[in-house]
Amino acid sequence: MTYAFIRHGQTDWNREDRLQGSSDIPLNERGREQAAEAVDVVRGTEWAAVVSSPLSRARETAQIIADRLGVPLGAAYEELTERDYGPLEGFNATEAMDRWPDREYPGAEPIPSVVERGRAGLARIADDYGDADVVIVCHGTIIRYTLASLAGSPVDGIRNGAVSTFRLDGDAWKVLTVNGEPFVAVAETDAD
Repeated sequence: MTYAFIRHGQTDWNREDRLQGSSDIPLNERGREQAAEAVDVVRGTEWAAVVSSPLSRARETAQIIADRLGVPLGAAYEELTERDYGPLEGFNATEAMDRWPDREYPGAEPIPSVVERGRAGLARIADDYGDADVVIVCHGTIIRYTLASLAGSPVDGIRNGAVSTFRLDGDAWKVLTVNGEPFVAVAETDAD
């Protein structure tokens, strides 16, 4: 089975470089365009459905993609909701990363919890769709860290509307692309 993670299209908070996390911020017009553009990347595969996070920006992106592909809009999975940034939701993202480069923001959901939810969401989708190929629309942080967990390698930031693909080979996931580009795992090295 092959899955395609697609990050929702742009919101006003994305454009303003604000952490939005679990805040339910809608798509803007550019975000709707990005959703339509993502269809060209995933066209050509027989997708069984497009599923998503329940947040409106992901759900609307999923609806646009499903309609243009002519496949069903499937369920919304709570496990695919974006990381909860707690009191930092709405805070400038660049400033947050400068202050907390390890991304362990005070009051935010821990990254290991995000990965656990992401993997649990994939397990539920596999239970619901068996060996079928599925498009999964969700959020940048959950995509990034879930893919890194599957690949055993760091993954760079995920752009709005970008497609990242992966498949199950036997019992192991293989990350194929990130942000539409072939994925090459990076070996972690010890610093001198």
